[in-house]
Amino acid sequence: MNNRKWIMVAGLATALAVVLAVIFSGSSGGGAENQGAANTAEGHHSEQEGLVEMTKEQLRASEIGIFEVTPGSLDAEIIAQGSVASSPQGQAILSAGAEGRVTSIKKRLGDPVRRGETVATIESREAAAISSELISAESRAALAQSQLKREQRLYDEKITARADLETARAENQQAAAEARRASQAAAASGVSGRFIAVRSPIGGRITSSPAILGSYVNPQDELFRMANPNLIQIEAAVPAQDARNIATGAEATVETSQGEISARVLAVTPAADPENRAAIVVLAPASGAALVPGEYLRVRIRQQTASHQPAALIVPAEAVQSVEGRSVVFVKTRSGFRARTVTTGAKSGGRIEIFGGLEAGEQIASKNAFLLKSELGRGEAEH
Repeated sequence: MNNRKWIMVAGLATALAVVLAVIFSGSSGGGAENQGAANTAEGHHSEQEGLVEMTKEQLRASEIGIFEVTPGSLDAEIIAQGSVASSPQGQAILSAGAEGRVTSIKKRLGDPVRRGETVATIESREAAAISSELISAESRAALAQSQLKREQRLYDEKITARADLETARAENQQAAAEARRASQAAAASGVSGRFIAVRSPIGGRITSSPAILGSYVNPQDELFRMANPNLIQIEAAVPAQDARNIATGAEATVETSQGEISARVLAVTPAADPENRAAIVVLAPASGAALVPGEYLRVRIRQQTASHQPAALIVPAEAVQSVEGRSVVFVKTRSGFRARTVTTGAKSGGRIEIFGGLEAGEQIASKNAFLLKSELGRGEAEH
């Protein structure tokens, strides 16, 4: 009996051992599955770390600027203050041109004007004299033409000598030349009867209008100023020693309130201003630049002496953001932007050197890059 009980106890112990083995085996298997799921989640989070997803519509709405990274050097550019001015071909002063009284003003300040369009008229004795001379010259030309025809008929009928015909021909040519000169003078002066038309030599808009209806004016009196907003230039003052390193045709960048635009150097004054010891650099902005004459801005002009190959990349300073004590830029990807740690160098004139973490040709966020920093922080806080 005792042996039988002992056998039963041993059997129960064996069965219990088998059950426990199965339970622990299942637990360990489930643990492996849980561990695998954790690893998968961790890998997915690693892939998403530093990524700010953004659609094209969101990018346009946020007004985030895109900058293509290029090699450069802070020492390779000259930074100067400048202003927008009308080019010599894009401005004009309209004077009275004759002594008289202003009888009509057809344009006001800011009005658009076509080239050759009349903007005012002046009643003048000079206009009356020019008209009278024109009428006289045309009458003499008509009379000379009639006399030439008469002499030609008489010569053909062998009534007069050939010398009389040649004299009539010479007088006709002289009278015709005088009539042409009088007509050209009247046209150039804008004369019609006793009135002179003041016409604009360029197309553009009126920027100044000191003319007063009914006022008596002299030939040199200014009546209007004209400017063509599409024919402008930028005039920047640079130290004389820096002007020596600027070549005609050199590339430049103009910083405006709407962003940066490209420009090129047209000319550099050969002498410095005796008061401020600065030379004037004249630049032509890229076509389509929305600049207004009188507007102040800053320009960065490429020096011709920077012949060494720069070791750094130059990006806008606003493109570099501080994230957890690291200098970070946001690199453009297909789905948005990815934060990338970079090694920065010197900072000057709103630009900063990058010595590591970026490659030339990559595109990064510049303007409003701080919005991506805020979105990155919010996304990591949700995780």
